[in-house]
Amino acid sequence: MNLQRSRIALWILAAVALVVGIDNLGRPLANPDEGRYSEISREMLASGDWVTPRLNGIKYFEKPPLQYWASAAALATFGGEEFAARLYVALCGLLTLGIVGFTGARLGNAETDVAAMLALLASPYFMALGGIVTLDMGLTLWTTATLCAFLIAELAPDGSPARRRWMIAAWAAMALAVLSKGLIGIVFPAAALGLHCLLRRDFTALGRLEWGYGLVVFLAIAAPWFVAVSYANPEFAEFFFVNEHFRRFLTTSHRRTEPVWYFVPILLAGFLPWMFALPGAVIHGWRSEVLGRGPQPLRLAILFAAFVLVFFSLSGSKLPAYILPAFPPLALVLGRYLVEAPAPRLAMCLVPIPFVAAILGYAAWQSPDGARDAWTRALYLDARPWALVGAGILFAIGVIAPMLLRRGRRWLGMIVVSIGTMVMVDCLEDAYEQMAPRQSGLAVAEKMRALLAPATRLYSVKIYDQTVPFYIGRTLTLVDYGDEFEPGLKSQPELRIDKLEDFPAEWLRPGDALAIMQPDTYRKLRSQGLPMQLVHEDPRRILVRKP
Repeated sequence: MNLQRSRIALWILAAVALVVGIDNLGRPLANPDEGRYSEISREMLASGDWVTPRLNGIKYFEKPPLQYWASAAALATFGGEEFAARLYVALCGLLTLGIVGFTGARLGNAETDVAAMLALLASPYFMALGGIVTLDMGLTLWTTATLCAFLIAELAPDGSPARRRWMIAAWAAMALAVLSKGLIGIVFPAAALGLHCLLRRDFTALGRLEWGYGLVVFLAIAAPWFVAVSYANPEFAEFFFVNEHFRRFLTTSHRRTEPVWYFVPILLAGFLPWMFALPGAVIHGWRSEVLGRGPQPLRLAILFAAFVLVFFSLSGSKLPAYILPAFPPLALVLGRYLVEAPAPRLAMCLVPIPFVAAILGYAAWQSPDGARDAWTRALYLDARPWALVGAGILFAIGVIAPMLLRRGRRWLGMIVVSIGTMVMVDCLEDAYEQMAPRQSGLAVAEKMRALLAPATRLYSVKIYDQTVPFYIGRTLTLVDYGDEFEPGLKSQPELRIDKLEDFPAEWLRPGDALAIMQPDTYRKLRSQGLPMQLVHEDPRRILVRKP
């Protein structure tokens, strides 16, 4: 397949990715992140307060507001649907894909842009996170834009207007990265560039950063919200900078402890089916650029990705999505390798994939046996066919693509890998959707909506389902529950009933009331004789109404 045809095929693949993405944007929101960040956006829109983020009516300063603003705008435009809640994340994924392709064209030959985009499209990790409401895809877009704008600026002639424009664009993108997830928007690009200069023993790049104009642009974009939120909320700075940055990194207080090697298998599996090509791609990219004073974009991209990996590996708080910013730089490196490596070598990298698919298929088949109860087992059984189809597609990729590569059909083989990965991700997302009754509070929220009146009091007793407030469009009074709300509750104690023992008196006040609780809490209150009408029951949630 010639390059022109491959470009046409790439646009077709982009359309397929868009269709697949839209198809999955409407599935039920999952706990906890999707419900949390969607609800913050909904409350921001409902309150009209675009400065102070709130969750369940309580001040919530864990992250900056860029995604909340964008998602609130989507909710205002398209209504309070899951599609609107996920739209910003999906658009960030598409824009990241475009930036990788654009940068690949500037850094390599005419084929590198297509190959880099195909490499990113072939990442099930990247594709899946493009349809999940977390803050990581937004951060990834703007850190990728920061890195790529700098790389393109470095390729422009010294003193040229193009160099200045691209360098200032890097500052602007870095400001948006800070507004996406905080100080790591500065730390990642700064650390990567610093390491790059140290290894080269050449710090002249620091003098080409357009510090004057760049800092003005950066502060003009990033500073206003920080000033406004600090003025409105004196407690913000201590919580945001100390608790959410230094304490989260240095301690295990957020209860997300994992071993230091936790992200390595996630990184490799995230590039499945090209996972076995990734180490060779990194070595090839590093060696292809001679250490000297000229631009070395691939080395900088590798250092950027490596720093992200090491940074989060050393952190006391770990979640799978954290290393997403490493994937676009590695896609640039992998794209160059897919173009320059001998096709038979690429074919060999895909040979183990059928065995990986067989292992995953076996795990999917056995998954119902590991369920903790009959309800969860039934959900696993519903999800299993989709998971098996996904494993089958991965198996087919590992058979068909190597055959094409060995026959010299490099581009067709790469396209088979990418389109197969997208279809596989679609199947796995359909499998995950079968788990919605377990992962989402949609079912209980629908029953609540049918009973809600404007004066109905709502309680969340010793539990908080992140998805329920979004679906019912209301906040709930917390009962004997704190967790992530504790910092905000210090200034808003009236939004919680501190002890379960105080709940019955509140429940018995005149007027209609609904409460969500766990089964053990329901049994305890019922044994005390508290009048409650059972409305919904599953192994995770009980919904009761005051008789």
